[in-house]
Amino acid sequence: MKIIRELQLAGLTTLMLFGCGNKDSENKKSENTGYCLDEKFKQELVFEQPVLQQVTEGIPLTGVVEPNPDKVIHFVSLIGGIISNTNFSLGDKVIKGQVLAELRSIELSNLQAELNSLESQIKVAESKLQSTQSMFADGISSQKELSEAQSELDILKSEKLKIAANLNLYNASTEKDVFQIKAPTTGIVTAKTISAGTQISAEGESLFTVSDLSEVWIMVNVYASNVRHIQEGMTVKIKTLSYPDEIFEGKVAAITQVYDNEARVLKARVVLSNSDLKLKPGMLVDVVALKLQNMEAESISANAVVFDDNQSFVIVYKSDCELEIRRVEILARGNGTIFIKEGLDVNEKVVTKNQLLIYEQLKNLQN
Repeated sequence: MKIIRELQLAGLTTLMLFGCGNKDSENKKSENTGYCLDEKFKQELVFEQPVLQQVTEGIPLTGVVEPNPDKVIHFVSLIGGIISNTNFSLGDKVIKGQVLAELRSIELSNLQAELNSLESQIKVAESKLQSTQSMFADGISSQKELSEAQSELDILKSEKLKIAANLNLYNASTEKDVFQIKAPTTGIVTAKTISAGTQISAEGESLFTVSDLSEVWIMVNVYASNVRHIQEGMTVKIKTLSYPDEIFEGKVAAITQVYDNEARVLKARVVLSNSDLKLKPGMLVDVVALKLQNMEAESISANAVVFDDNQSFVIVYKSDCELEIRRVEILARGNGTIFIKEGLDVNEKVVTKNQLLIYEQLKNLQN
């Protein structure tokens, strides 16, 4: 009996030891089980460390592209007639002096006839002056008669110069018997109201508009709630639907002091260089005005933040098998940057690309 009891006790001890050994093994396995990055997926990630910098708050606004009114010319004809031909279309780029249209007008015939008449009268006056000079030299003609002959010739020549200047002003082409309408400046045709056969009157409506778009204005809408934040000299970032990956940068050049009652906004003007002509008049743009604050904070790319359940999170990377979901409190947002109030240290590293995939994996493991 004693031997049997000893055997039973030994067996029980063995089972307990074996069970404890299994439990320790399972606990160890549980501690080592987690999410690890494989090399292929890691190559698809981008990592970033927080940067301590001055806090910049982005104020979202909207605006529209407009041509610089000082570089816009509305062409109005000085004479009436009928357009016989046009050499341009709306949106064309034109060069100063380029012939854009031709105009037939009775004014050209009248001016040409008057010019021919004056040329004939000048020839007669020149002959008369020569004769008077000869008679004055022989003592037959008086000084008064000589002065009158000279004055008559000078008046005729002055009239001829006046008509020639008018023909030159109207860009008359005697070969084609038309007035040529030339581009007053280099730029883009942004409006056109004429075509072949159009009858126009002198100093009537604008025939076309040429705008130099190498520099444009962005007219920004500033609503009442943002008026106190927008100041002259502020840096602004501008984006368009046409170029979603490109940011245009400028500064607020002026703010109107008159409230637009129809749109319920003040207008701020931003002047931008547009040598590549990407920005077109009438194009709607998104504007972010950057307001600098008198403080510094850790900043990361806005792409790094995951928003879930009205909270903000980042994925903190320590090693391929040590990744952590970290809740952070946001201080401010501006220009694609998030400023962190608390929850992240400047020496830590966060994932800024494909972090949402990692977030879902870690969240599933936690659940």
